[in-house]
Amino acid sequence: MRIPFNYEPPQSPIFSLVFVDDAVVVLDKPSGLLSVPGRLDIHKDCLETRVQSVFPTARIVHRLDMATSGLLMMPLTAEAHKQLQWQFEARTIEKQYIAVVWGHIKADTGEITEPLITDWPNRPKQMICYERGKSAHTNYEVVNRYTSASGDPLTRVRLFPKTGRTHQLRVHMQFLGHPILGDRLYAHAEALELSNRLLLHAENLSCKHPVTQAPLLFYQQACF
Repeated sequence: MRIPFNYEPPQSPIFSLVFVDDAVVVLDKPSGLLSVPGRLDIHKDCLETRVQSVFPTARIVHRLDMATSGLLMMPLTAEAHKQLQWQFEARTIEKQYIAVVWGHIKADTGEITEPLITDWPNRPKQMICYERGKSAHTNYEVVNRYTSASGDPLTRVRLFPKTGRTHQLRVHMQFLGHPILGDRLYAHAEALELSNRLLLHAENLSCKHPVTQAPLLFYQQACF
């Protein structure tokens, strides 16, 4: 059974432009906006259609979860799409996320390699499955540990996904016992109540320009 949600995407600004040239456009996606259209008419409003209203040839080559904010790149030509798609498949594009999680993570750095699969009775949730799950790899690095004003132990952490499975970072942090704050799918009650949005943000994106092959590095600071 699918988990229902009320879709009320932010309306202003229509989209936030970080970079554009003849080949690519880079956006800062807000939390609460779908990357691509959903099946229902009420889910048609998304970053892709908003960007296409200004850049008609823009196409999706990777996605962010609806609840995740941050950097998303869209190619503007067929050749740029082909080149970026190859970079994603070859895992040469590097992404870095920032998150705030429940509890104090003990190790300063670490990695999580639990395999993931769709939890079909509860989709869109994902789950760890050692028999049929697809490989998933996340590295992490603690930024700082602190205590909230209400006495809750929290950790700010950088996440480095080496694979791009659905909800990978969210499930992997839950597996560690440190769910991301505001995660309506994977957080326990205390972590869910501490934020009205998922505190996960794609802050760094690096790749080669699909035409010139020059190195590109984008940074967009999180608002939390």
